[in-house]
Amino acid sequence: MRMGTTVLAMIMLLAALVGGAAAQDQKPTEPAAPAAAATPADPVQALEAKLGDAKVAMDTVWVLLAAFLVFFMNLGFAMVESGFCRAKNVVTILAKNFIVFAVASIAFLVMGFGIMFGDGTPLFGTQGLWFVSGPDASPATGDAYKGAYSALNWTGVPLWAKFFFQLVFAGTAATIVSGAVAERVKFSAFYLFSFFMVALIYPVVGHWIWGGGWLAELGMWDFAGSTVVHSVGGWAALMGAMMLGPRIGKYGKDRKVSPIPGHNIALATLGTFVLWFGWFGFNPGSTMAADPGAIARIAVTTNTAAAGGAVAASILAWLLLGKPDLTMILNGALAGLVAITAPCAFVSIPSSLVIGLVAGALVVLSVLFFDRVKVDDPVGAISVHLVCGAFGTLAVGLFAQDQFSPNTTGNGLFFGGGVKLLLAQAVGVLAVGVFVVAVAALFWVALAAAVGIRVSRDEELEGLDLGEHGISAYPEFHTASPYGPSVPATAVGTMAPVTVAVPRPEPTR
Repeated sequence: MRMGTTVLAMIMLLAALVGGAAAQDQKPTEPAAPAAAATPADPVQALEAKLGDAKVAMDTVWVLLAAFLVFFMNLGFAMVESGFCRAKNVVTILAKNFIVFAVASIAFLVMGFGIMFGDGTPLFGTQGLWFVSGPDASPATGDAYKGAYSALNWTGVPLWAKFFFQLVFAGTAATIVSGAVAERVKFSAFYLFSFFMVALIYPVVGHWIWGGGWLAELGMWDFAGSTVVHSVGGWAALMGAMMLGPRIGKYGKDRKVSPIPGHNIALATLGTFVLWFGWFGFNPGSTMAADPGAIARIAVTTNTAAAGGAVAASILAWLLLGKPDLTMILNGALAGLVAITAPCAFVSIPSSLVIGLVAGALVVLSVLFFDRVKVDDPVGAISVHLVCGAFGTLAVGLFAQDQFSPNTTGNGLFFGGGVKLLLAQAVGVLAVGVFVVAVAALFWVALAAAVGIRVSRDEELEGLDLGEHGISAYPEFHTASPYGPSVPATAVGTMAPVTVAVPRPEPTR
């Protein structure tokens, strides 16, 4: 507490010094009033102005720092997906995870932000639509705000800080799709779908919930995006995986599932650590203000849910599969993080543990279910983001307590609030699902007709790296099978060992 007070005092002093220096550099346009004419209220007003400027500065720094952490999650997604997939497809996976944020940045700038946060109809924004060009009085808040983006008038940071923070969330939603369609999607199809996703699908849903649209008016709450980000990405990923079909060799004629192991579980583990770390920007950063109490508590609910998810997934996998499967443990932690994203500001710490435990169990059951119905998802993205995103959204209606965020959600079902909030959350989950499934399916069908969405059989067997990009992630290893086309698909493209002759040392005397 002392350190926090000292830091705040230093920031206030620095702001005052900078303000004083700037005032000395400016030439007055009118003669200064005599000192005797100053009223006693003037020093107080000046101090309030300086304190206000300091708060805007601190809030802006916090929002941008949180956004940088969420941007860093792109590395985590790239590591998890490439680690869970085969060596012959690593280049194309990295290319998708890299280009998706570049595409998202342009799509969200051109029109996504305006559709999502511009004033307009309950369905989508119509003002400030193109290139974030609408009038804006930020960082003014509340009634003092004048502009086209009144859905964000509650946060006192500059417009471009608001834009960048929301941009990294949009990029995350598009990245989710990459994992579910890995190892067989055309790079061009994914490229185009990512643009459509961030320009149209994601911002429309975002407007409904975060942009003051009809779900917000209905009373649905999603603090940091279990539905807005994760379920939207999950529904789009589900449509892509179903349209593409499973990878060659994944499912046998006897309905037997043939595991296709990833080439580098260490890389996937490191990527999961990166994602867990980045989530401390994802959830606490959604306060969009340097509110120490809220940030600290949300960080703990976030971490507790992740821990609960990892523990529950490890135990259930142990019981069902006979071994504590590491891939399930990693996805369990991610499941807990996704599930707590919507309720992180509205629930207690013990409730966050329960949410994480349930999500960790759900993700194991969901992965097994999708394999049973032959929906091939190489990294478990649909189970983590769609299933646990929907559960986390419903968890608001079950576990919310008004004491943690007064005058927002009210109490959930388990804390005496009845079913009203839970019903609003359920309507939101269903409405978003119907919309995203319909529009995403339309986009995938259009892309299939225009450019094709799946690589050829030969290219898939050889590996997408050479066919799509002409390079290999591991050129020093042999990636082509020496056994011809009859070799099982699970063995094709794996790194064959390189035999090196090592001379035997002479015996010493």
